[in-house]
Amino acid sequence: MNCPICNRPLKSKRSIERGIGPVCETKIAKLKEKENEDQISFDQELSEEE
Repeated sequence: MNCPICNRPLKSKRSIERGIGPVCETKIAKLKEKENEDQISFDQELSEEE
């Protein structure tokens, strides 16, 4: 089984169970965090209008 992101073989049992390698998993987590930093939440938008 290979990682769907980088196509490298998954070697550890945990990676195989999750279906993604540890390096790619970390990169995706960082992208999700950054994505949330750059977005305005609905609550923030409402508080700015008041």
